[in-house]
Formats: sequence, structure tokens, C-alpha cells
Amino acid sequence: MRHQDWMRLALLQAQMAFEQGEVPIGAVIVQNGTVIAEAHNERELRHDPTAHAEILAIQRAAETLGSWRLSEASLYVTLEPCPMCAGAILQSRLKNIIYGSMDLKGGAAGSVINVLDFTLWNHKVDILAGILEDECTDILKRFFKSLR
Repeated sequence: MRHQDWMRLALLQAQMAFEQGEVPIGAVIVQNGTVIAEAHNERELRHDPTAHAEILAIQRAAETLGSWRLSEASLYVTLEPCPMCAGAILQSRLKNIIYGSMDLKGGAAGSVINVLDFTLWNHKVDILAGILEDECTDILKRFFKSLR
């Protein structure tokens, strides 16, 4: 599968979040051509500020693999990770992060700051941005428009 195909799976997760009244962000973690975890935002459901799609997907992937080291896995997420999620990406040793839309208010993987590119970390994460950017941006716009 291609990056666009994996991102479409993340968009399906984002749509699930939208339908549940959550900010529509979805994440998928892939290793060796297989999805090992999927998640979407669940902050409202869990009353938990850390229940971001990326965090939940990382937790599920670690459980699936029986290891916190996700060094051969790639994370696909519809919105650029925040600083908290960027930290979790580093800690889980993810190999790659591929995201759709930049977060110009709180992004930590290339827009506002780039936590993942700090040269003194003991782990390097490759970043690819802009995959299905229009679709990833559109679902967020539709969600926030529906709240007004």
C-alpha cells in the first residue's frame, strides 16, 4: 500500500471521532505492511486530556507487539502531532511519522516547532507531511463549522 492508502485508514478513524463529537483526528500504526494499531481522539469520551489519537495508537501498538519499542513502525496521523504526542513518538522510538495537515497553532513536527528534529535526542524520527492534506484539513473544518 502507499502512504495515501494508510492515510485513508487514519481518515476513517477521524470520521469515527467526528461522529462521536470528538475533534476528528485519526491515527494508524503500520509495521511490515500490516496495521498494528488504530485510534482516534477520545478526550471527551474518557475525560482525559492525554487521550489523543497518537497516544492511544502508540499504546495499542505496544500492546500488540508486547514491547514499547516501535522502532520498525510508522505512524500515520491526520493532523500534525502536538508537543505531548511528539514526546510519545520519541519515547516509543517510532521510525516514521506521516501526517496530513499542519497544525499552525500547536504543531510540534514542523510548523510551530519541531520537537522531533532536535539534534541532541538519542532517536531520530523521519517526518513526511502533507499526505492527503486537503482531506485531512476538510474534516477538521467541517467539525469546527458544525460547532458554531
